[in-house]
Amino acid sequence: MSRMLRCFSRLLTQGQKNDGRSFRHSGAQWEETHQAEELKKMPVSARLDDNLALIKEMLGRNSDLVLRELRLGAGGNTRAGLIFVDGMVDNSALNDTLIKGLTLESRMAAVDGRSGLFAVLKEFMINVGTVREAENIFQLLDGVLYGTAGLFIDGCNRALLADVKGGPVRAIEEPISEGVVRGPRTGFTEQIRTNTSLLRRSLRTPNFVIEGTELGRDTRTVVEIAYIKGLAAPELVREVKERLSRIKIDGILESGYIEELIEDQPYSPFPQVFHSERPDRVAAALLQGRVAILTDGTPFVLVVPAEFVLFMQVPEDYYERWQLSTVIRWLRYISFVASLLLPSMYIAVTTYHQEMIPTRLLISVAASREGVPFPAFVEALLMEFTFEVLREAGIRLPRNIGQAVSIVGALVIGQAAVSASIVSPLMVIVVALTGIASFAAASYNIAITTRLLRFPMMILAATLGLFGVMIGMLVILVHMASLRSFGVPYLAPLAPLHAGDLKDVAWRAPWWAMDNRPEELVRDDRRRQTPGLMPHPPAPGGGRKGGGRDGPR
Repeated sequence: MSRMLRCFSRLLTQGQKNDGRSFRHSGAQWEETHQAEELKKMPVSARLDDNLALIKEMLGRNSDLVLRELRLGAGGNTRAGLIFVDGMVDNSALNDTLIKGLTLESRMAAVDGRSGLFAVLKEFMINVGTVREAENIFQLLDGVLYGTAGLFIDGCNRALLADVKGGPVRAIEEPISEGVVRGPRTGFTEQIRTNTSLLRRSLRTPNFVIEGTELGRDTRTVVEIAYIKGLAAPELVREVKERLSRIKIDGILESGYIEELIEDQPYSPFPQVFHSERPDRVAAALLQGRVAILTDGTPFVLVVPAEFVLFMQVPEDYYERWQLSTVIRWLRYISFVASLLLPSMYIAVTTYHQEMIPTRLLISVAASREGVPFPAFVEALLMEFTFEVLREAGIRLPRNIGQAVSIVGALVIGQAAVSASIVSPLMVIVVALTGIASFAAASYNIAITTRLLRFPMMILAATLGLFGVMIGMLVILVHMASLRSFGVPYLAPLAPLHAGDLKDVAWRAPWWAMDNRPEELVRDDRRRQTPGLMPHPPAPGGGRKGGGRDGPR
């Protein structure tokens, strides 16, 4: 025992020298360290007292660590020790299944020797989903810190790890950031196993594959990729695995960490990884041949690859009639362009190109700007800055207070600025329309992109007029054309052009007309549905056109 404690003391000293990190809180990548190799060489002792003393020395200062001694076997002659972390286990499974089975059923077992008791406990009496053996201290710590319960038996040089992971979880609720009028009301939670089950309920195919790994030395965050075998390109799956395997970091607390570490162009303002907290939306993306990345501890699931058109679509586009969805999608594209160009166009026209404004409107604009001491560019900067501050304050404050601050603040500040002749009334209208248009964008990521690009566009408009606006638009388009998301062109299916996929870009074709999956994503099994599903009215005489009596209605 003293040799084990000396070995542990030496390991702890080495861990403190290594940037102050202790192996007690290390994650998946601690297996690569020297401390982990030493722990793998430290076997579980056959003496229970030695094991308990070692665990108390290593983890005993943690108030949430529970060490309980039990009596097992006929007559309670065999001592055992149960170790788990409070709050990371399911108390019901721990008390009713594990401890009850150990303390009561083991006394009725007619077995010879402690090794026989060990085998009976593993095979028959521990009634949980997964039971595995730990032969060294590394395996034991790895399991206990992950949420399993460790069991030492006096006289056995191995330990048992029973899977009783659990703890308080948030119930399944409707997503806040992606609300719909018509569609499912379920959303992802912070529990990764709950999220995978939600996807399983939508994709009941044996080809649906979920593969997991762990990222983060200290957090040991479970990260899983999900895809449909046969639809997702094998090279895409390999690329996702490769980029995840390159992540060497101390912790992953949210999927945003992973998003920034796997992007193709990290300096681009355009998002290249899509995220959603709606299971139906992620399932639809998987059916298109994409790959989802689920992260434990967050309700947001990443989807790759992500083209620009994906950010302009919402789930409700496919639940409502296609005519309505098409019109709303047009409105969404118009709002995107307006949120990007409206202030810069106003600055360029009023500063350099007054001849383009009708005479009556020009007189009205000149009258509204009378007495304003600043040029249009400074006006726009002041109002945009104020609007952004109010929007950020509305997000960070409590919900009830934040809504009042954002709405009332905008009204009061806008009216006060106009009354003080700091800005013109027309500028307030332009900035307000710009803010509303940015909210109408389908994805919050795209709205952030337009907020970032709006200011350089305003600078170009103030210096070069409409010529500067056109230069800015050309630079943005060239940049978007050069972007890739996991090898897929960002502007696909527009550039490169795939005419068959345009049915789901600027407009949403009816379901009976979208027979194939996106060509850029799926090469082999592109057929989504049986051709000729267009419904027809009943034929004269009781028959039906096209599909017969059993045809589509």
